[in-house]
Amino acid sequence: MTRRLPVVHGTSVEEAGPYRLEHLDLEFSNGERRRFQRLHSRGHGAVIVVPLLDDDTVLLVREYAAGMHRYELGLVKGRIDAGEGALEAADRELKEEAGYGARELVDLRQLTLAPTYMSHSAHMVIARDLYPERLPGDEPEPLEVVPWKLDALHELVLREDFSEGRSIAALFMAREWLRHHRA
Repeated sequence: MTRRLPVVHGTSVEEAGPYRLEHLDLEFSNGERRRFQRLHSRGHGAVIVVPLLDDDTVLLVREYAAGMHRYELGLVKGRIDAGEGALEAADRELKEEAGYGARELVDLRQLTLAPTYMSHSAHMVIARDLYPERLPGDEPEPLEVVPWKLDALHELVLREDFSEGRSIAALFMAREWLRHHRA
């Protein structure tokens, strides 16, 4: 079923640190009126990188996660800087966080975080044909790089220290992509 988008009768905006909080006065096709809120991220977007050491092994990084106040395993990720494309940002973040560059980068798709109330999305990038290269990053301490076999994803997703939804989704999507794009 295709629905007509709600009519926006008005908006108001509040500044909220790295986000802009927008209040929307909406009218739905059935005449119902509601007030919704959404967060708009500032900047140029983000990347989440699936670095493949080989077609069977992904590189994860362990870093401090302030939101959970613990160390968390996950994929390489970061902001797209002004003037960068998603692939350039993915390669830079890979070098900063994991100490590798990639000769092959594939912008597979965009993933949203919470589309019902946030505009944030991240490009999911597959990185292959890796080579050692490190760039200085903005992390306060070196990140631990952890190789993980793709055939053991069932073990990874049950770990307490691996909980980020985008990383989980990206790894399963990368595994499926690899089934059709083996080198």
